[in-house]
Amino acid sequence: MSDKYHDTVAASAVTIDDEAVKSAVEKILSEHLQENMNKDTYKKIFNCIDLTTLSTTDSPQSVADFTERVNAFDNEHPELKNVAAICVYPNFAQVVRTVLDVTGVKVACVSGAFPSSQSFIEVKIAETSLAVQGGADEIDIVFNVGNYLDGDWEEVCDEISEQKHTCRDAHLKVILETGALKTAENIRNASILSMYSGADFIKTSTGKVYSGASLEAAYVMAQCIKEYYEKTGNKVGFKAAGGVATTEDAVKYYTVIKEVLGEDWTSNELFRIGASRLANNLLSDIIDQPVKFF
Repeated sequence: MSDKYHDTVAASAVTIDDEAVKSAVEKILSEHLQENMNKDTYKKIFNCIDLTTLSTTDSPQSVADFTERVNAFDNEHPELKNVAAICVYPNFAQVVRTVLDVTGVKVACVSGAFPSSQSFIEVKIAETSLAVQGGADEIDIVFNVGNYLDGDWEEVCDEISEQKHTCRDAHLKVILETGALKTAENIRNASILSMYSGADFIKTSTGKVYSGASLEAAYVMAQCIKEYYEKTGNKVGFKAAGGVATTEDAVKYYTVIKEVLGEDWTSNELFRIGASRLANNLLSDIIDQPVKFF
């Protein structure tokens, strides 16, 4: 098939050999992981967390309480930078926006029929629009894996572009759901299609149905971000999500991104980890005692 979508992907030089990707990740970690296992790095990563609650039991009160913990962090740990964002379902955007008192923490919402991306485009657009109206600074939508696998890449890209337009000034993160895409080739293709359709960030996973983030997926996505930047001059961010819970896990993603993309991609403007348990684990390792702050 030849159209602008397939042609753009075909022009990529990013490796799609799964074994080569695995070897590259192992090499990066063997050479650079230990140099990043230190408190300065832990503090940087903590400031890159999208602190997330996406539960069936979420309520206005529980989300308000969740947000108050982020407010309290500034008072109880003034020596540390806070998390990057609070990530919630779109119906709670206004709750977080109303309760959030601290500066520098964004309001992020999943949207677009998360986590399956299965609904009418009109419903997805409405959901994103309402989230932005409610105060969301960032919108996380799910790449339409079904249409992609059917080869209808134009529909995939049109949907992302429409959501990007609906976001207005909010940043758009596109969740590739790498556990469903499975191969380096599919992850490369989805990364490229998402970026050329307006994604400000590409994100690994929803963490809901399929397997979550993998270092191999992160490596392929980072290579695509690098290539896209070299071709366009536009810096797209990377977000890992789904099962990143321990300090060492988080440092592994940080290390891969730093080695492929460089220092510019190690601040929360271009690097995020979506997590709930990770924040307490990092904090415990930073202050050298077990803590359950969040």
